[in-house]
Amino acid sequence: MPIFPSSTQTIPDAGAVPRHVAIIMDGNGRWARRRFLPRVAGHHRGVEAVRETLKTCLDRGIRYLTLFAFSSENWRRPEEEVTLLMQLFVRSLRNELTRMEKNGVRLKIVGDLSRFDAKLQAMIAAAEERTAGNERLTLTVAANYGGRWDILQAANRLALARPERVGAWQEEDLAPYLSMAYAPEPDLFIRTGGEERISNFLLWQLAYSEFYFTDTVWPDFDAAALDAAIASYRKRERRFGRTSEQLGGAELTAAQVTSPMGSVAADGQQSPADGRRYA
Repeated sequence: MPIFPSSTQTIPDAGAVPRHVAIIMDGNGRWARRRFLPRVAGHHRGVEAVRETLKTCLDRGIRYLTLFAFSSENWRRPEEEVTLLMQLFVRSLRNELTRMEKNGVRLKIVGDLSRFDAKLQAMIAAAEERTAGNERLTLTVAANYGGRWDILQAANRLALARPERVGAWQEEDLAPYLSMAYAPEPDLFIRTGGEERISNFLLWQLAYSEFYFTDTVWPDFDAAALDAAIASYRKRERRFGRTSEQLGGAELTAAQVTSPMGSVAADGQQSPADGRRYA
């Protein structure tokens, strides 16, 4: 497993396009309500938005996409809605897996999976194994996930693995036990639907991410909406604790940054065009 730099310990590379985008997909219910449809209709339309976003990330050269699908607090929702969400999760796994494999997408599911039934757990394990060798993009779906749970489970695992260092642990001791140790910290965090909070999502990993909030509800989030978020990201001065003077005014010029419609890798270099489209 590669070891990615911590934004609080070192200064990560920051390219013209974020290497890792994390999204809270909010607004499915409101999208349905505005159309006098049941909430489940919004969730179904939300799956189509996931497919569109994944396609756009591949086109833009984004290497990691993390989606908050179901939080540990979402069990508080009406039982009927939770059941429908679980059914939709299973159906999406079945329907999208071949497409992901074809397009070089690695699938990871993070969260406390013990609450899911055995059949779903087996499906998740099989899907992760089937796509494990894909390297074009890593899609992480956070399901029954909470940021506090993540830190606690990492601390508990560390305590079991390194009891002799209790009281002397460092950040680098804990980091490998976090659920997303296989990925760099998100460069860009997006929340759709108009809310402006992180709702217990990636509390550790978002330490130096750039935040972008939009009123667009998730089912309406398309390529243009993602491009708007990337354009906002490009305007940010990513100092990681430094001053603007230390950066030396090294701003990206128009010549250095291609259009979002171009294929720019997360390190700012032109990514190899393999001609594949997510379909």
